[in-house]
Amino acid sequence: MDVVMEYLDTYVFDSVYNKAALLTSTEALPRNSLVRQSLSLFVFIYAYIVAFYLGTAGLSYRFIYDKKQELHPKFLPRQRFLEIACASRALPQITLMTIPWILGELHGYSKVYKDWNQYGYAYLFVSAAMFILFTDFCIYWVHRLEHHPLVYAKCHKLHHKWIVCTPYASHAFHPMDGYLQSIPYHLAVFIFPMHEYVYLALFAFVNVWSVMIHDGEYISNNPVVNGAAHHTVHHLYFNYNYGQFTTLFDRMFNTYREPTQEIYDRSRRNSKLVQDAQATAVDTALPSLESKKQC
Repeated sequence: MDVVMEYLDTYVFDSVYNKAALLTSTEALPRNSLVRQSLSLFVFIYAYIVAFYLGTAGLSYRFIYDKKQELHPKFLPRQRFLEIACASRALPQITLMTIPWILGELHGYSKVYKDWNQYGYAYLFVSAAMFILFTDFCIYWVHRLEHHPLVYAKCHKLHHKWIVCTPYASHAFHPMDGYLQSIPYHLAVFIFPMHEYVYLALFAFVNVWSVMIHDGEYISNNPVVNGAAHHTVHHLYFNYNYGQFTTLFDRMFNTYREPTQEIYDRSRRNSKLVQDAQATAVDTALPSLESKKQC
């Protein structure tokens, strides 16, 4: 992140803080000021995540999302607006909670490195694979624990308001829910080394992936990849498919549920018969699930 902040300081923030100092007749905050760094990080991270979320989800909705899913009996009135409104409330709070992690990285406490040759080029790919597996394992358990009765109603239930999702549901959650599931992404670079550009690329990738698994277009039918079909099963049936990138840990810990073939077949999944059957299954299971999760 320091490479990003160096660029932003040079071309944006130095000028902003100098002008603020002139207007207030004070000295400009130096680049190493924690106050300045925290303010700058909030502005940058919040602007980035909002633009990335709206841009990626917007493109996905426009060009990929199967809009016939909006006819599903479990699709809420004005749901897209509600998802965006929910995300808009959550993202500023998640940004605030994220700043200490980035400050730790900026001040050299992480294992992010700059020299491409420090660990060799092969390690760039190894570290990317380690990042995916480590975060997938951690998010599996964070997500599964969020379904515990003591946690679900307070933290994760809001995200399950979207039984039939649009891409905008990707970031439509309770602030603590979003923050807890983001911790592994920050924690990874405090555990094993990663090149700064690999880390930045993967950070962009995980945001795209979050949109993709909510986009309602089931391109991947790979038994290992936790694609949109697998995550749709999670939203429809709740206690299955907690993984983020793969199905490995769901299979390992007996929470895997294979998507049925009508999920992959657009004509079948959009049929009234299939959608009514899904709605009935949800209506039948939900009272029992909700009572258990709120006890």
